[in-house]
Parts: sequence; structure tokens; C-alpha cells
Amino acid sequence: MKKLMLGNEAVARGMLEAGCSVVSSYPGTPSTEITEFAAKYDDIYCEWAPNEKVACEVAFGASLSGSRAACCMKHVGLNVAADPLFTLSYTGVGGGLVVCVADDPGMHSSQNEQDSRHYAIAAKLPMLEPSDSAEAKAFVKLAFELSEKYDTPVIFRTCTRIAHSQCAVELEEPIAAPKKEYVKNPQKYIMAPANAIRRHPVVEARTAALVEYAENCELNRVEYAENGSLGIITSGTCYQYVKEVFGDSVSVLKLGLVNPLPEKLILDFAAKVDRLVVIEELDPVIEDHCKALGLKVDGKNIFPICGEFSQSLIAKVMGVEGKEFTTPDEVAPVRPPVMCAGCPHRGLFYVLAKKKITVLGDIGCYTLGSAAPLNAIDSVLCMGASVSGLHGFNKASGADAEKKTVAVIGDSTFMHSGMTGLANIAYNGTNSTVIIVDNSITGMTGHQQNPTTGYNIKGDPATKIDLEALCHALGINRVRVVDPYDLKATEKVIMEEIAADEPSVIISRRPCALLKYVKAKPALTIDPDKCRTCKACMKLGCPAISIKNGKAVIDATLCVGCGICQQLCAFGAIGGNE
Repeated sequence: MKKLMLGNEAVARGMLEAGCSVVSSYPGTPSTEITEFAAKYDDIYCEWAPNEKVACEVAFGASLSGSRAACCMKHVGLNVAADPLFTLSYTGVGGGLVVCVADDPGMHSSQNEQDSRHYAIAAKLPMLEPSDSAEAKAFVKLAFELSEKYDTPVIFRTCTRIAHSQCAVELEEPIAAPKKEYVKNPQKYIMAPANAIRRHPVVEARTAALVEYAENCELNRVEYAENGSLGIITSGTCYQYVKEVFGDSVSVLKLGLVNPLPEKLILDFAAKVDRLVVIEELDPVIEDHCKALGLKVDGKNIFPICGEFSQSLIAKVMGVEGKEFTTPDEVAPVRPPVMCAGCPHRGLFYVLAKKKITVLGDIGCYTLGSAAPLNAIDSVLCMGASVSGLHGFNKASGADAEKKTVAVIGDSTFMHSGMTGLANIAYNGTNSTVIIVDNSITGMTGHQQNPTTGYNIKGDPATKIDLEALCHALGINRVRVVDPYDLKATEKVIMEEIAADEPSVIISRRPCALLKYVKAKPALTIDPDKCRTCKACMKLGCPAISIKNGKAVIDATLCVGCGICQQLCAFGAIGGNE
């Protein structure tokens, strides 16, 4: 039976069919739905971990026990998981272990555009990369087999287009992967220096064996054309673009195993064509490998190193005329990202902007507080950096900075990597104020549960971390809770806490307006006779408010009746939801 599947859904199906027992992940676009789809299968235990490092270590523990396991994350999450990942290369596995990572060329929802292939190279781990949903399912099944055959974790790389595009996928019966018996093996799994030094040669021998495998494996294939003048080496999404632009008119070497790369296969392919071109998004990984083999090749000298590719781009660069391709940029209207109407973060950021407070921000919906008209955030680096960065900022700048600088971090991000930064503030002593914006969910990636919500991935009741108690336990005496819909109270608490002579935490608590259990109030209205067009309400940046015919108006289809705008209107023009 065939089914139309998203790439992420196909990966989850492949895990089921391969007999995977445990999946631990942290949500991050474009990888999130892999775990959400896997959680629908009762045969796979799935969970949201506090961060990617924990997820990778959970998967290792399951593998150590003899079961097949996986963890999933986006490309920047692999940075967090790198610590266990590199040593896992030395220990090897028990049951098959697959690390799924989704890159984001074009930075649709990410803070950088890093290429995860470098991790595979640096950690000396095999990496598989599918080009569509059908291959996503097939490759992840093969990844478990390779993991066990070569005693190694396998990195499974997708990207935004593979994760969120669809094609027909052949469904097969799941296998019951036999659980291997756990056998104590200190020399293999205890990575003290005396053992680790013996494992390094094992890693090198494994890499050599995988290079030999790459020469003739089913993951890499050659498609020769009758006209052998042009040869293209490519992988992943770019393979699909190449086929759409050229059809069968050029010879193609499609690589599905992108680390380690073959040598003889590439040299033989190059010998049969007059011109060799590597088409790959982001960094010249395949191109540099070809050059190291002594080949003359075109790649980043003609293709960009930044951003996503498309059929149109490839056709233009390669001089293919007579074909037209429609790209999303040509058909979709521009829609700048904006906090939703009724977003609980809006009131907080309005106050911070009003008081001209320097804000070190973090990763999540609240990053949108940096956008006009609020312009309320000064920096965003990575998960948890707001808290650690605030401490460094204040240490370097002195007491004056402490009175006008805060960190803003979400509840899920705080659990991910903000706790250690807060412990550092308490331990090493700055009078820093950290604001935790607790919207009762992991919002930016689509409403996933986290340790502060009280529910697990399936929506079943789970232990709920008490943020107030946790902050106290980390050494913070001053912990305040405010409702960001109440602007006066929010302003009062912020000014009191940044003036305090000790560290403090403010929890800005109000559920996300889009949560199913949050009931919107009737929409507000604006009396045009009372409106003076002062535009005070426009300073919120609420998408429900606009100016029409010289007067402020509220779109009743967007307004949730939060009442923040009412608090800004000096003329009593806004009302209507009593």
C-alpha cells in the first residue's frame, strides 16, 4: 500500500518499520514532526527531552540496553548534542542508534545556516541524506542496519524541503527488531583515557570500512546519459532540482551516503564526463572532497554558498533556457513574522520598550519582540544565552547596567539551557534580573509540551516543574509573578526588581492565546467619535489594530479581547467586550 507522506512522517514510519523502540527529542523546526508522528505509534516510546544533549544521551542509554533508538533535532540542536555525540563515535552502540538532524538552508526558522555534514566529518560518523519522502523511510531503516553492522551511531540528515514536502511512500510491515542482550563491557563503554585511546583506532578502521562500503552501496548511484559531456554530482533536495532542470540529458552521480564519501566511484564517474559540476547547498563539502582527489570541478565558483537552491537558480547558473519554474517567492505574498493578537509577550515587551530597558533575548516566539514597532530586544544568540549573557554584560558594565538591563527567556528555553546560567548569576553574583516568559507551552515550534506544562508528548499528565521553587533552589531569593496583560503591575514589578540589590527572577505568566483551552473574550471595538488618531494603540504592533480612513479600527476576526490596547487609550475610545 502507498501513502502520500511528508518527509518527517516518512522518517517516523521508517523508525516503526525498523523496530525502533525509543525516540527522545527536543522540538525544533524543521525536525519537530518526526517525533510527533512517531508518538502516534504505540510500539515506539516517545518523549520530549529538556534539550538535545539529554535526548541524545537517552537514545544512547536505550541503545546500550540492546534496543534500537533515535533522537531528533534541528541543526543548531546538534551543537547541543555534540558532547555525547563525539564520544558515542568511540563507544559504538548496542542496538542501532540513529541521530536525525534537519538543516535549514535559507534560515526559514533558524538563527544560522550551518551545514551539519561537518559534524559527521568531525565526529567520523556515517551520514545518510535522502532526496524525498520515499528515500527518507528507506534510508532511516538502512541507517539502523548500518549502525549495528558497523557498530556506530548514524547521522540521518534532512532539510526543510525534504521534511515538509510530500511524495508517495510504500508502506511495509514493521519488523520486531530483536533486543540484544546487555553485556557489561567496560573497555567499550567507559571512556576513561585508558579505554578511549584503544577505541580511536577502531573508529579509524570503521571509517575505512565505510569508505569501501560507499563505493558500491545502494545509497550512491550513477545515472549515465547518452551524452556524456556534462556530469553532475549532487545529493538530497538538489538531486530533485537537477532532475527537473535536466531530466535524463546529463549524467548524475547521486550521493545518499554523504559521509564518508567514496573515492573510486567519483573518480570513475569523472573519467566518463568532459565537465564535472557539484551542485550542493551550503558548504562545498562534496566539492572539496573531489578537489582533494585531484579533480577539476565547478561548484561554489558558480553557485552561491548562502541560501536555498531552486530549479530556477540551477537553470540560470547552468545556462539552461526554455524552461520556467515557479518558486514560492514568486507566488506567495510577503508576510513579516509578528506576535499573534493577544500574545501574552506583547504587554511585557511594550513595558520594556517604554522604559528603554536593554533586553538580552532568547530563542522562541518572544524573539519577535525585536520587531517594529516594539524594537524591544537587543541581542539573540542561542538557547539559554540571554541569562548567561546578562551576567557577562553586567559584570563588564557595572552597577549602572544592572539597573537597566534584563534577560528574557521562555519557559521551555529556560528548562533547555537557562537554568545553568541562572545558577551562575546566583553563584558568581550579579544583581541581574531574569524574566521568564511562561506561556505554558513550547510555542514557536507548534505547541509541544515541556517539563513546566504538566503533560507529556501524548498529552497525559506528567510531573510539572514549579518554576518559582526551581528558581529559589538555584539560589534566587527574589521571585515575582506578573500577568503581562496588566501593564501597570508589570511595569511596577520590573522597576522594583531591577532596582534591587540582589539577583531576581520575574515570571511573566499568561498562557499562549492560541492554546485550545484558552477562551478568547469578545472582540474589542473602537468608537470613531472618541478616537483622536493618537496612534498610541499602534505602538503595540498588534495585528488586529490598523488605521483606516484616519481612525484606528480593530479587526474582530483577530482580536481576542486581551484589553492591553484599552490601557493605552487616553480617550476611552476602546471598549465593547464587557
